[in-house]
Amino acid sequence: MIAIRLEKNLKKRVEKMKKKIFITLGILLAIIVIGGGGFAYYVYHSVKNAADKMYDSKSVKPSEKNTEKIKSEKPISILLLGVDERAGDVGRSDTVIILTLNPQKKAMQMISIPRDTRTEIVGKGTLNKINAAYAYGGPKMALDTVNKFADLNLDQYIRINMEGLADLVDAVGGITVYNKISWHDEGYYKKGYYYAKGNITLDTGKKALGYVRMRHLDPQGDFGRNQRQRDVIMAVINKALTIQSFSRYQEILAAIQNNIKTNLTLDDMKNIAMNYRDCRQNTTDYEVKGSSATIDGIYYLIVSQAERDKVHNMVTNMEK
Repeated sequence: MIAIRLEKNLKKRVEKMKKKIFITLGILLAIIVIGGGGFAYYVYHSVKNAADKMYDSKSVKPSEKNTEKIKSEKPISILLLGVDERAGDVGRSDTVIILTLNPQKKAMQMISIPRDTRTEIVGKGTLNKINAAYAYGGPKMALDTVNKFADLNLDQYIRINMEGLADLVDAVGGITVYNKISWHDEGYYKKGYYYAKGNITLDTGKKALGYVRMRHLDPQGDFGRNQRQRDVIMAVINKALTIQSFSRYQEILAAIQNNIKTNLTLDDMKNIAMNYRDCRQNTTDYEVKGSSATIDGIYYLIVSQAERDKVHNMVTNMEK
């Protein structure tokens, strides 16, 4: 029902705007984990240069407590923001995910907050869609807003520009995913192209973008699209971990450094790569639930306090 109402309320606007997608920490881990021992060899300097270009030292400085967690291999939570950034437009974070890694449990949890979620935009003092926070105040306002929404204390983030998905898929040489439904493309990739049900190969970045953008033909709407996005992320990680070619490393690094910003340092990344890599063995993802509402002609997802409490508890329990 939510998906049907969403399509009805947003149909005209959706036709005029480019669909947003995301890549999560998986993209970052896909490169920092790739080298493994290679950090001690020729991969290291290339990775360092890429990390320097990605590093954001100005917007939000992580607390010593959270930085120490990474050093001491304790559970960590990071905010992932998927943004369609263009020249002169910082874009909205149409993908908002709270990622928690617990090395003791060898577990990874990703909680997706739908972009249409109505909440207080901290720093603006207004109620709006949660994806507006990044557009108004960058990573800091996005972090503050998500923290208020779920009563958390996140201060580490990764922001990914949507073009990074196509670049990464191309850089790893394509991926294979399991498609739960079949459809003919509406024009996101090639109008009429058939995405078959079952295991399919997405051998180009553009084909992968078409795969994750579709939602009108998916009975689950945004929820189904978000699941496909997460599937692509894991496929990129798994494919990257099998790559042995140095030329492929260089292609992946180029894709990463041009599309990602983060306040994680190179040391943070190395520690995550070496000490948290087993977290992908047990992956859980959850989509925040809510009810549809139209306010002043605009569609919103209204999330109850009980659901917000659930998100809070899921994060804190995973960090134990």
